[in-house]
Amino acid sequence: MEILFLPDNVTVEAESGEPILEVAERAGVTIPTGCLMGSCHACEVEIDGGQIICACITAVPPGRKKMTINLSVDMDW
Repeated sequence: MEILFLPDNVTVEAESGEPILEVAERAGVTIPTGCLMGSCHACEVEIDGGQIICACITAVPPGRKKMTINLSVDMDW
C-alpha cells in the first residue's frame, strides 16, 4: 500500500498489519507520542480526511492501495 503523510507530502510503501508508527519512522516522519497505549492521544492523526486514530495502537489496514495520513490534526500538541 502507498501511504502519503501530510503536511510533509512524504510517500512510503507499507504492508498490511505494519504499525503506523514504524511506517512513519521509516519514512522519516515524526508522529508525537506519549503513553504508547492510546490513552493520552498525543499521537492522533487523521486518516483519509476523516477518521481520527491513535497511531501508536493502529496498524496499516488490509485491502487498500492508498491511504493518506494527516499529521496536523491537533495543533495544541
